Amino acid sequence: MPPLNKLDTAHSLTRLRTALTVFFALDGFLFAGWVVRIPAIKQQTGASASDLGLALLGVSAGAVVTMTLTGRLCRRFGSHPLTVVAAVLLCLSIALPAQTHSSLTLGLVLLVFGAAYGGINVAMNSAAVDLVAALRRPVMPSFHAAFSLGGMIGAGLGGLVAAGLSPAAHLFALTGIGLLVTAAAGPVLLRHPSPGAPGRSASTADAPAAGPARLSGRTRRLVALFGVIALCTAYGEGALADWGALHLEQDLGAHAGVAAAGYSLFALAMTAGRLSGTTLLERLGQTRTLVAGGATAAVGMLLGALAPTVWLALLGFAVTGLGLANIFPVAVARAGALAGPGGVAAASTLGYGGMLLGPPAIGFLADWFSLPVALTTVALLAAAAALIGYAARKAPAGPVAPAGTGQAPIQQSQAGRDRSGQAPRREHAH
Repeated sequence: MPPLNKLDTAHSLTRLRTALTVFFALDGFLFAGWVVRIPAIKQQTGASASDLGLALLGVSAGAVVTMTLTGRLCRRFGSHPLTVVAAVLLCLSIALPAQTHSSLTLGLVLLVFGAAYGGINVAMNSAAVDLVAALRRPVMPSFHAAFSLGGMIGAGLGGLVAAGLSPAAHLFALTGIGLLVTAAAGPVLLRHPSPGAPGRSASTADAPAAGPARLSGRTRRLVALFGVIALCTAYGEGALADWGALHLEQDLGAHAGVAAAGYSLFALAMTAGRLSGTTLLERLGQTRTLVAGGATAAVGMLLGALAPTVWLALLGFAVTGLGLANIFPVAVARAGALAGPGGVAAASTLGYGGMLLGPPAIGFLADWFSLPVALTTVALLAAAAALIGYAARKAPAGPVAPAGTGQAPIQQSQAGRDRSGQAPRREHAH
């Protein structure tokens, strides 16, 4: 490749990385803006803990259905246009929950919010997997660091305005901010095709050859395994997002602003952990990163759930954030390396299903037992993720293609160096 073309390609990849980072941050910002207003909306609708859990199930249902569909749409139309469209829908739908006055209507509007949330997460992660392969560095955690940073800012802002601004005014303002950010970053994605599928036709005409039907049974099983790892850890992220503030406020007597800051602290710890994720993956490898993260999160959540004081609980939230930080991005990136957008969709459906189904489960457990006891399930699943991550230590870096298909394996570019310390080959078949 001529030097000028190399410079143009590098510049294009840099702009794509910046735009994708902005969308990850926007996703976290909007989601956190919603979750810190859950206590106020719970009071506004008069919902009990179990009623709120059922209403939150609307987010789960909308997201899971859309995630399955988005993987197919990404193969047909490309992940970049889908990211922009889903971002617009997410910005518009975030204002809806504050307009409700019953748990039934809250659940219905959360179906719409969940659909947009599921769509943008699959589309963004699919785009990020292709970009990581083109960059030839395990930078996937940096995108999820942007999500966590956005969540920290969104939660911090929500905590500041919680006492003086109504949920309706707050969420409507988030709609305006989100649309402005989308208008600024969206054109970059729309002008540049995915580096994994150069040209528009590559993402459409070539899609059937790389679809999920061409994958071996072993590859599909591995994708499911990494999806379960994502589920175990995303369960904890969803539980802390939706129930962390209530635990601090109701069980430990924290002020509303301090309670909202609990999720902000959790997001800050996740951001710090993910910013160091590339270095961890390059030095420790995938297995050690997964196992250490799961064990750390388990210990942190036991402290966060059972601590007798607010400050010890906040410390537990921070330790949990550090532990969970890199498990989800590594699991989703590995599934994408194995099976492309279909792998991202499958692992994301399981993973975000855990994030979105976890809060309703916590609600029922809180009614049956207590909220602190319910939150200990986060520690149990984090420990399970560590065990599964260790069991998957010998998984190949790419799919085992069926004989005669002519499909090249998709080599792992996200997990850094393998256990022997040797850098894996990095290829991307499209």
